[in-house]
Amino acid sequence: MSRRPAAVAASLLTVLTLGAATACSSSSGSSSSSSGTPTVKLMVGGIDKQIYLPYELAQNLGFYKKYGVNVSLSTESQGGLGAEDAMASGQVDMAGAWYVHTIDFQVKGKAVEGLVQLSGAPGEREMCVPKSGVHSGADFKGKTLGVTDIGSGTDMLTQFMGAQKGVKASQFSRIGVSQGATAIAALQNGKTACVMTTQPTVAAIEKKGIGTSAIDLATTAGAQQALGGTWPAATVLAQTSWVNSHKDTAQKVVDALVATMHWINTHSAADIANKLPQSYVSNQLVTKADYIKALDQDKGQFLPDGIMPAGGPKTVLASEELVGHATSKVNLGTTFTNEFALKANKTEGFKVTTTPAGSNG
Repeated sequence: MSRRPAAVAASLLTVLTLGAATACSSSSGSSSSSSGTPTVKLMVGGIDKQIYLPYELAQNLGFYKKYGVNVSLSTESQGGLGAEDAMASGQVDMAGAWYVHTIDFQVKGKAVEGLVQLSGAPGEREMCVPKSGVHSGADFKGKTLGVTDIGSGTDMLTQFMGAQKGVKASQFSRIGVSQGATAIAALQNGKTACVMTTQPTVAAIEKKGIGTSAIDLATTAGAQQALGGTWPAATVLAQTSWVNSHKDTAQKVVDALVATMHWINTHSAADIANKLPQSYVSNQLVTKADYIKALDQDKGQFLPDGIMPAGGPKTVLASEELVGHATSKVNLGTTFTNEFALKANKTEGFKVTTTPAGSNG
């Protein structure tokens, strides 16, 4: 998950509250409204990004309410605290971020787990200027590459793709360009040869004719080819201690999101766009038609059942090991759980199509 994205619309810098819930969770966990319905604070790492659209979609479909939980959504602001760090410090209960952070936290001695897996691919594309000569990590040598932020998931992925091809991080430069207008400007002004970014920024870059997709990490198939296997990304993160003391509440959130993933799987990109806020799908970067086209192109990243896929955690750990962020001592079995997603699918009678990862990843 990409950190500290610049919001496309100014309104996205404010906290989005679902339903009529006004109760906020304390640093120690969720609280309840007067009706006894639990309230959960969830911060997303860029709520207007297509890779994170299930959170707002679940609100607009009424699924949080349906499954008995009030979810207070907020989004990262550029230069602010990352969603995963806000969760780890207890400022929010849950984070909509990348699975890889569970490994990072374990290395630092903090127990954090993924509760429901939304995607089997990062949802990113390496967007490069036509004359960059970049087709794989082997071509990174001597280049300046844009990432969301230094230390972010896109930063790690960029280093990993270079390392896979024998190119060390010291042999190329990385700079933080966020997303949207600032990422586009970095390409346009020649500050970078490439930027790793998501939709709808990808669509805006293509529409302006300043860059093309050199490496596809946006679809499950593309990620498998470029990263050596399924690379699960977007997930819901929470401290293990919080999960253990709020299992019923956690289940309700997962129920809502699993229902949302099945809805995504059975509806068109246009149907999805119609259920999202206008400012997400039509703004200074893209038209609604652009947004729908981009979503249709990259919709394959989403998992239909919220299940952590077999082999996924191992692939992510391997990438972390190669760039020196982790070792094989990491206990993958404590970094995710399929317990809640499996129960959600069973309760609703949804068909599970993803082969679940085991305790060893």
